Amino acid sequence: MAQSKKKKLQAEMNARNERVAQLTAHVQFLADDRLEGRRTGTPGEEKALEYIVNQYRKMALEPAGTDGYVQEFVVNEGKQLDTSTYLVVEDHQLVLLKEYFPLSYSKPANVKASPAMALQESGEPWFWDIKEVLDENKTNPHFDLHSAIREHAKKIAQKGATALFIYNSSSITDNIQYNRFDSSATAQLPIIYLTKNALAAYFNDPSATVTLDLSVAFVNRARKGKNIAGFINNQAANTVIIGAHYDHLGYGEDKTALDTGKLIHNGADDNASGTAALIELARMLKKSAPSGNNYLILNFSGEELGLLGSKYWLEYPTKTISPNYMINLDMVGRYDTARKLTVGGYGTSPVWAEVVPTTSAPLVTHYDSTGSGPSDHASFYRKDIPVLFLFSGSHSDYHKATDDWEKINYTGQEEIVRWVYRLIEATDTKGKLPFNKTREPQMGRSSGFSVSLGVIPDYGYTGTGMRIDGVSAGKLAEKIGLQAGDVLLQLGEYSFVDVTAYMQSLSKFKKGDKTTLRYKRGAEERKVEVQF
Repeated sequence: MAQSKKKKLQAEMNARNERVAQLTAHVQFLADDRLEGRRTGTPGEEKALEYIVNQYRKMALEPAGTDGYVQEFVVNEGKQLDTSTYLVVEDHQLVLLKEYFPLSYSKPANVKASPAMALQESGEPWFWDIKEVLDENKTNPHFDLHSAIREHAKKIAQKGATALFIYNSSSITDNIQYNRFDSSATAQLPIIYLTKNALAAYFNDPSATVTLDLSVAFVNRARKGKNIAGFINNQAANTVIIGAHYDHLGYGEDKTALDTGKLIHNGADDNASGTAALIELARMLKKSAPSGNNYLILNFSGEELGLLGSKYWLEYPTKTISPNYMINLDMVGRYDTARKLTVGGYGTSPVWAEVVPTTSAPLVTHYDSTGSGPSDHASFYRKDIPVLFLFSGSHSDYHKATDDWEKINYTGQEEIVRWVYRLIEATDTKGKLPFNKTREPQMGRSSGFSVSLGVIPDYGYTGTGMRIDGVSAGKLAEKIGLQAGDVLLQLGEYSFVDVTAYMQSLSKFKKGDKTTLRYKRGAEERKVEVQF
């Protein structure tokens, strides 16, 4: 009897050691420089996909994508300013988007000229201070500044102008921004917006003649993200979803890195660690899965761009299932007893309180009730699916090039894998878990703003404005009647073309301020008074 127990313990220890070795190998491959940071839609991410798919193929996991294991989706980046765009004034090259930018409906062109701001000569660029037109229309709710700019550009093009440089010397907010998703018709000449800094530095003498060299060029960019899906079919009524994103930041091209320079961001913890854990969970379940549920294994692309892959899968599911609950593994590589393992989504089902504390032992855990948050589980929570989010904590290497494989605690990672398996076993006879709504998330980095509407942005929206993906319970947005799908357009005097502009507008307000929010619901435009 004692000998049998000893053999069983030895077999278990051998299995653990093998998983640690496998986890190490997975993370080392996924976080290698050769994959160049696994940015969505790049050859490096494709190498990661091939590796993951090969692991699933070797364990005979059933393919559950639209093309084998793969589900492809398009990441539309809109009309981008090409790298050949520049503006040189008297041998000084201006900083694009900080000192100047072409409007999105500007005509692509190259212009070399020596104009004077005060003169309007055929064959030269013309300058236009929009102060007067803004002042004339400051009480006109129907005034459209871009229509006025287009009309002015059309008139001066007919008079021989080769470009239009616009600026605003007034204190009135003009809300002129670069809108990469603008699909309106191209103007008849290049239209360039000059900031106040550029005006003061290079065009401070209206009577002077300046030599300038302008090039305006655009490129429409789109890339392809690829989710990976595998399935274990127990012929059960419900399916447990286990997911992890495998994309990362590449060289920091998407401006979400927290360091500077063209550096490879290997993302060992974020999220090679979760990806490796998911592969090993799939292996354990494929070998011996509790029979009360089916299991859908999902590796998401596009998480770093705004949960794009998980949102896309929910909109276009590759498998018809009845979801039971979803477990998301994101940054599970730095666990230790001092740091603790955060278990998010604890409040999304009453069943979690029954099973999580007992199955998580001996792991040291911290609970967070919210089902929302900065990772793919939030997409499933917003579809009323109970979720758990496993996260071993942030650290100084987060979104930096120093997040490398040598810093991963592989033994701790293996403990987390075993715990998830025990949790799945513990819920096997519970049937379909009931769902609870939870309150505002507590995890994730602060916006740094003093006010908030309490909305969750849809980062994949490709129209003008900021579409809401969700509304936080009990927050201002819910109180004023905003709903998922509403498109926010303007807050007070500040309009916004995208999420970034929306965030910038929030920074203009403080607690107690009153203002008006303009938004669209379907085709109807609405206004509502708000007080922060």
